[in-house]
Amino acid sequence: MSKLKAILLATAFLLLTVGGLRAQQAPIFTNYNNSYTYINPGFAGLSEGVNLLGIYRQQWAGFTDSEGTNIAPTTLLVTGDMPLRALGGGISFSVLNDQLGVEKNTNVGLGYSYHIDMGGSTMGLGVSVSLLNRTVNFSHLVPGQTGDPLLSQLGEESGMLFDLSAGVFWQIPESFYVGVSAINLLNTTGKALGDDQTAASFTTDRTLYFVAGYPFMFESLPAFKFIPSVNVMANLFTYDKTYTDEEGNLLQTEKKLSSIQQLNAGMKVVYNDLLSLGVNYRPQESVGLTVGLTIKDFVLGYAYDINTMGHNIPGSHEISFSYCFKLDLDRTPRDYRSVRYL
Repeated sequence: MSKLKAILLATAFLLLTVGGLRAQQAPIFTNYNNSYTYINPGFAGLSEGVNLLGIYRQQWAGFTDSEGTNIAPTTLLVTGDMPLRALGGGISFSVLNDQLGVEKNTNVGLGYSYHIDMGGSTMGLGVSVSLLNRTVNFSHLVPGQTGDPLLSQLGEESGMLFDLSAGVFWQIPESFYVGVSAINLLNTTGKALGDDQTAASFTTDRTLYFVAGYPFMFESLPAFKFIPSVNVMANLFTYDKTYTDEEGNLLQTEKKLSSIQQLNAGMKVVYNDLLSLGVNYRPQESVGLTVGLTIKDFVLGYAYDINTMGHNIPGSHEISFSYCFKLDLDRTPRDYRSVRYL
């Protein structure tokens, strides 16, 4: 009961910390288990070695705008982490490069996780700092109506933003794991764009994550391992709602809270810790098929998303890799593998 209480308290702290949100949607991956180091600082060092992981995603491959220009979103994420006994936990780094049409984002982060031995399980409490360089070429935008006062004065604009993230990750060796986190807690606002100092500015993307998984095996099928998992992402944001009279005169403006949620639900089957096949479902968006191959400590994966949105939107490709350089940490017989490599 004390373990469960600690998890609930940590979860409540994160949810209270992120009140009053407004954000754009952060990248999400079909191979989302390879993104845990980025989305949850508490995950750093919860394995037996130095881990390098990466994902390259090309969403809606070949998608073009009305002028035939390729505007398909592309995302590259590289992370690394390792346990560090001298600090009582683990450290991590991440580099994210995300391009969506006229917008480019490069995010570099450093994190630390403090590990709590809970007798049969481990909890990581993590924080991270990040620097985001955001660039938008407004001159390439085609406004819905001519004469937009902001777009007419902007060209390529960029800004550097600082932010913080926090997370809790709890795992039982070779069994259940759960994580709750919030990235870009400060929702930092950058410099004003253009001559009008109140018109627009860059902000970081404040986002909540919940992840969980439960690897298990059947005695009748000892060569197979089944890994159901879930990843829930939520962007909460405020916006101004206006009220007018019948003549169109403004009566009042008030702040409203809204949200964007994204669910990933997946199942992976691993054969002899060598070959894996899986499926991922993203409601009202796509069905993803995944395949993975393990060669010693190197894992290579591929995913293809079949879009279910219609509108002739093409599918998405995703390539992932992971490598674990194992360390001799002189641990007790309770040693276990990271959930990444199950």
